[in-house]
Amino acid sequence: MRVLVLSGSSRTGSVNARLASLAAALVSRAGALADAATIADFPMPPYDGDVEADDGLPKGALALCERIGAAQALVIASPEYNASVPGVLKNAIDWVSRYRPQPFKDKQSLLLSASPSMVGGNRGLWALRVPLEHLGARVYPDMFSLAGAHHAFADDGTLADQGLSERLTSTIGSFLDLAEADTRYLCLQRRWYEFLGDRTDAPVTARAQD
Repeated sequence: MRVLVLSGSSRTGSVNARLASLAAALVSRAGALADAATIADFPMPPYDGDVEADDGLPKGALALCERIGAAQALVIASPEYNASVPGVLKNAIDWVSRYRPQPFKDKQSLLLSASPSMVGGNRGLWALRVPLEHLGARVYPDMFSLAGAHHAFADDGTLADQGLSERLTSTIGSFLDLAEADTRYLCLQRRWYEFLGDRTDAPVTARAQD
């Protein structure tokens, strides 16, 4: 199973990049293939409908669509900017939302955050869930937020606190179990429709399950 592990920060030395790197290692340890990337790997201009109409999607957006589409699951480690989603990450989501077929649709997704604050970037993750779920992603209910992140990592890149380390390992393991079941066992699949641009054979309501 291929898992795209994406850092939502473009800053060198970002604690979220460190958290994403640790998550990728845990994904690999669990037996899946971790495809690690940062949002800086996909440069794209601010979304502009006129630019899209004239030139289509930028290369960075198309590359991100391809990487998401090639993965069976998605892990995002995102910073919190002013209690919400970083602009660069939201802009990438806006560009990807214009692609068809929609790469986020039905994608099992796990959200992580790291912050020096006492809430660990958790408010940003709640904001990030909204556009992802709107586009049809199956966002895992449990999220992991690392508070005091500037002092949370050991020299080897693991978490210094044993309890937090065990919780992150357990969260990623449980998420991968769900993603594998969703991928391999079709009888367990459930589809939720919210994305208004979606086209399916089933009747679409605001929140309908088939």
